[in-house]
Amino acid sequence: MLKRQIKVTFRLTPAEYESLVAKAAIAGLSREAFLRALLEGCQIRPRPPDSYKDLARELAAIGNNINQIAHLANSAGHLTAAQAEQAQCLMRQVWRLVQERV
Repeated sequence: MLKRQIKVTFRLTPAEYESLVAKAAIAGLSREAFLRALLEGCQIRPRPPDSYKDLARELAAIGNNINQIAHLANSAGHLTAAQAEQAQCLMRQVWRLVQERV
């Protein structure tokens, strides 16, 4: 059985309808989801570009590498020069990725 059983119909001018369609598209939502979000009082923001997903994935991979270095340093009780250099290189890569996409 459908969760939403009540249908609401209302009229819009062509300009209002185009505004609704455009705003829903910018938010990456269907018209229905957009209107439901407005009813719930949500602040609607534009959908982030797809490149943000790629950036988040790259940053997560770099973060995993840095965590592995930290784990090795903690288990050994010290950080080697090579590990420190690798961590610095990874952090520079993070900054470069963020600077390119912002």
